[in-house]
Amino acid sequence: MNIKDLAEQLHGTPRKIHLIGVAGSGMSGIAALLLALGHQVSGSDKTDTREVRRLQSLGLDFHTPQRAEDVVDVQLVIYSSAIREGNPAYDAAQRLHKPMVRRAEALAALMLGKKGVLVCGMHGKTTVSAMAAHVLRAAGAHPSHYVGAEIPILGTNARWDAGGELFVAEGDESDGTLVLYHPEHAIVLNIEPEHLDYYRDLTEIDAAFSKLADQTSGKIFYCADDAGAVRVCASRKNAVSYGKSGTYSYAQFESADFVSTFVFQKSGMEQVRVKLNVPGEHNILNATAVLALAAELELDLAKCVAALESFRGAKRRFEVVYSSSNFLLIDDYGHHPTEIAAVIRAARGASRGRVILLFQPHRYTRTRVLSTEFGAALAQADAVVVADVYPASEQPIPGVSGKLIADAAIASGCSNVLYVAERQQAGLEAGRLLRSGDMLVTLGAGNIHEQGSALAADLRTLELLQSAMGEGIARLYEPMSKHTTMRVGGPAQFWLEPETEEGFCDLVRKTHELGLPFMVIGRGSNLIVRDGGLRGVVARLRRGVFGEFTIEDEKIRAGVGVRLKALSGAAITAGLSGFEWMEGIPGDVGGCLRMNAGAMGSEALDQVEFLRYADAEGNVFEKSPRDFEVHYRSVPLLRSNYAMSVLFRGVRSNVREVERRTHEFTAKRRASQPVGASAGCVFRNPSHDKAGRLIDASGLKNCHIGAARVSDVHANFILNEGGATASEVLALIEQVRAEVLNQHGIRLETEVQIIGEDLAL
Repeated sequence: MNIKDLAEQLHGTPRKIHLIGVAGSGMSGIAALLLALGHQVSGSDKTDTREVRRLQSLGLDFHTPQRAEDVVDVQLVIYSSAIREGNPAYDAAQRLHKPMVRRAEALAALMLGKKGVLVCGMHGKTTVSAMAAHVLRAAGAHPSHYVGAEIPILGTNARWDAGGELFVAEGDESDGTLVLYHPEHAIVLNIEPEHLDYYRDLTEIDAAFSKLADQTSGKIFYCADDAGAVRVCASRKNAVSYGKSGTYSYAQFESADFVSTFVFQKSGMEQVRVKLNVPGEHNILNATAVLALAAELELDLAKCVAALESFRGAKRRFEVVYSSSNFLLIDDYGHHPTEIAAVIRAARGASRGRVILLFQPHRYTRTRVLSTEFGAALAQADAVVVADVYPASEQPIPGVSGKLIADAAIASGCSNVLYVAERQQAGLEAGRLLRSGDMLVTLGAGNIHEQGSALAADLRTLELLQSAMGEGIARLYEPMSKHTTMRVGGPAQFWLEPETEEGFCDLVRKTHELGLPFMVIGRGSNLIVRDGGLRGVVARLRRGVFGEFTIEDEKIRAGVGVRLKALSGAAITAGLSGFEWMEGIPGDVGGCLRMNAGAMGSEALDQVEFLRYADAEGNVFEKSPRDFEVHYRSVPLLRSNYAMSVLFRGVRSNVREVERRTHEFTAKRRASQPVGASAGCVFRNPSHDKAGRLIDASGLKNCHIGAARVSDVHANFILNEGGATASEVLALIEQVRAEVLNQHGIRLETEVQIIGEDLAL
């Protein structure tokens, strides 16, 4: 069916029309236009959306999943570019010989019912289309519009206005359908190598734009700053140039934060002064194109300038996702090197600190052809995290991944580049890089914006927690492998280090109010955190008052963040005995109390006079061990309460004698325990036996899984030999447990605490 015949049908008697893939942004716009023209419209897709539900309220008959029976009674089927053979509705339409047209054919036919203004080019189509529709509407032209994204200021992505004769739409060049359009006016933004999965080369791309220009009956507005647009359009009699130079131009460009100002000129003469509230010089260029159109249409430029000032952009076009005094998160659809370079320039103009990019390449073919150009563009950022390729409809190409682009960025001079294939993990890595004053931009045409949304939600929560806590450190996604003696573990969702008891108690209250999981960690000994990390808040009490201790006669008052080695050393200096066993234990006071740690016949709670702690609601208490239960390697009170400080008692003794006994304990420990990253003794000793002896007798010394190995010095220790994962450590624990049970009939129970998620946050 040719476009003119299709136009007669769409602008004629109402028909029954079915749209396959109606939930997509492009297809939902077609549905909105057809409903406004009075057609009986049905549609199907894999899922519904907010826009689909809005269209249902206007009369759309929607079905999910897609079915063959959806097309039986219809007179026309329109399908999106994502629909292929194998789709039940598509196959049924072909079998029933229903008239079938692509989305672009339907749009080209709809445009013939009015004076079309087609916006085209590799970059900027959506923004310029939205900006033009908004400006023309404000100037009283009553335009219809079709834009391929959600445009808050327009209310919807497509609208048919019977009161006006103009129809603004963006034309997609990616699949050659650009040649279907016969607009009154065209705005050609840029022409460069792109979509080389469809076009053979730039010559073929030029040919498509040239044919569109041949079919444009009115003015062709082209960017005089773009070599491709100049090459195709400049020699045409109906061509009108715009840009830094050209018939219509901009001058006196200034930018601060997210506000830009410039002077719009014609033939070098000032026409109007313009204020724009979307950032970047590329948006000044976009506004110049729209004002050139408005000037040629002889619209009121004062009304156009007021409209531009109120314009706020399309969804996913330098969209502010989160903003505070500390952080700024931006999401942008940019997926071509030129677009990325423009986004970084706009970000630099926002007067923030570092610019961090989280980039997801779009399509394997584009990644293969433009990896070097991507790398050069990304290298202009301060830090870059590259995820793997979003395939769209493509099959993987061997050797092509996001790593090509990450390597190219490093080769272009950016030293802070990470390639993290899995999208969710890439989001965590980007969030981990954030420091106060940073701007993070999620970039890509795939689904990387989902990580931006998740990051924004976590930043809101983090800032609430930090505000409650006051002085201290607050970070997202802190690797627990940095804070456990086993050196394994995924990220803590919210990592906070308060410096005062008041701040800690306020943090506990806020966490309780927000309904978040909460735990306190010390040095991370006797602890294995799973690779998926920890949801909720992890507080480390080591800074400020929690890392301080004082000696009062024969007593030592210590915060829970004081290291046992430091406490033992202070006791030696003060001539106090009873602390010798602490020397060499890789932990701090808090962990020692929670576990009722001990060695060489001594236990921590034997020496405690008073324990100061907070409950789950932030209330503070002091108790003597006489007033609560104390078990072997367990203090039930501290399972749901949080130790903050303690008063130990020692025994006055000769300094040299204390020093001698401490050295004896140290020598015994070194002789019996291995050197290396470990969580301490893994298993509890069963009744009447030793876990280490049973493991040794089972022939398991030096047994390993990956980089986790059973020590050959003490079999109840598992060592991380470098780079081990928690999964490897836990698998080795289960292997040891199974072998001991098989050989000795004894099931070993773990002494180390195992916490966290198996899957990434």
